Amino acid sequence: MNQDKIKAAAAALRQARATRVAIPRISEQFGIQGADEAYAVARCNSVQDIAEGRRVVGKKIGLTSQAVQQQLGVDQPDYGVLFADMEFLSGSEVPASRLIQPKAEGEIAFVVGRDLDGESLSWGRFLHGLEYALPAIEIVDSAIQDWKLTLVDTVADNASCGLYVLGLEPRAIGTVDFALAGMDFRKNGHTASVGSGVACLGNPLLAAYWLAGTMLQLGDPLKAGDVILSGALGPMFPFLAGDHLHLSIAGLGSVDCRTA
Repeated sequence: MNQDKIKAAAAALRQARATRVAIPRISEQFGIQGADEAYAVARCNSVQDIAEGRRVVGKKIGLTSQAVQQQLGVDQPDYGVLFADMEFLSGSEVPASRLIQPKAEGEIAFVVGRDLDGESLSWGRFLHGLEYALPAIEIVDSAIQDWKLTLVDTVADNASCGLYVLGLEPRAIGTVDFALAGMDFRKNGHTASVGSGVACLGNPLLAAYWLAGTMLQLGDPLKAGDVILSGALGPMFPFLAGDHLHLSIAGLGSVDCRTA
């Protein structure tokens, strides 16, 4: 793996985020090829973020829609890192000025209650390790011009992480049918996206299980208190500063925010 091109691509993405100016595909600019090189670019920036004092509080899962996977020619999701300064709570004013070209997705978030480490992770142990579920608005954001992404570009750009907003009323894992949980996501009072849990790998729990197993294999297991954004329940949509976003998910309640 050519470390010079990895570092150059990471620096370009970092500069784009700092200046809020989107750039052409780094896959083409720097010859970044395949998921391994893309994750290396993302790790390069995450390591620098942590060195500068940002705190990791969880992970997000992307590409959970089979239609999107087929479009990008992949057979599994991707993941990105969530930092503490990305998190907002329902009712907050979210700063659009921190973003480049944001879009909103309705998701189910899980909170890990026990470390998901060890040599292996069974389904039962995984379920035992999840404490709560919450409705969540993920504000995705891309540093790549016009959202014209390849798999490599979104992975390298920390899975297009932006910000996220969590609901205030956690539900116990066993009280919700996540696959059948219907979503109604509104912008300024008008429905902008609808969907359900089945759109997220068939069940958001399966997406979270994939993530937990993947992170265990990579030697970076999920820990107690980590937040998992499990993937979109319906299509994402763009918004502008001043818009009001309100998400309702059956069995989980609602979460809302205003952008500024």
